[in-house]
Amino acid sequence: MNVNKLSMRLQAVASYIGRDAVLADIGSDHAYLPAHLALDGRIRKGIAGEVARGPYESAMATIRDAGLDGKVEARLADGLAAIREEDGVDTVAIAGMGGPLIASILEDGKDRLKNVSRLVLQPNIHALAIRSWAAKNGWHIVEEEILEEDRKIYEILVLERGSASYDDLELRFGPILSERKPETFRKKWEHEAASLQKILDRIKEASPSSERDAKEEELRRSLGQILEVLENGEDNRQ
Repeated sequence: MNVNKLSMRLQAVASYIGRDAVLADIGSDHAYLPAHLALDGRIRKGIAGEVARGPYESAMATIRDAGLDGKVEARLADGLAAIREEDGVDTVAIAGMGGPLIASILEDGKDRLKNVSRLVLQPNIHALAIRSWAAKNGWHIVEEEILEEDRKIYEILVLERGSASYDDLELRFGPILSERKPETFRKKWEHEAASLQKILDRIKEASPSSERDAKEEELRRSLGQILEVLENGEDNRQ
């Protein structure tokens, strides 16, 4: 992967960045995303935020080598502290972290989001944490995508301002993904269901106890949710 050729995952993230956006890419690593978009003429300005010096220096090198000084700026900062009011940032991207960490970054820096109209978020795991944060903080999900790359499955969530409420199934599986049920979505949750069933089979062999019973009930509830979502609308596919 480089400035000219993004990974499939980052290409998908890039597709949700609006033309002429002022983008802050938090946890930008090599600044590939903002640099790629700047070279393509798709953003007005990019900020590559990094909390660690090594990735920050890598981002600066990418920007310098691509001749993007003045168009993309690397900043050494913790989370959304990379954003300054005078930047006019209207879009924030955070990719390649766990969902709880992304939600924590948004919560800790939400005062920096007052001029932001779109969040493009790509959690590696536990997207539920982001959906929960969105519902509590005046953001709603306008698009969701799921894709597989190098045997790993990723979700992308696009948020815009507006109130929304989601039930337990929508928080876990995604209000849009659970409606569309693309093949990669089915693959992910069928694999999860099989894993849960194996754990349940092992638990049955354990000595009876209140702790075992509680764990079994929790797993059965989790498995039941997956089967409910996968089976809902199945008749319409046949």
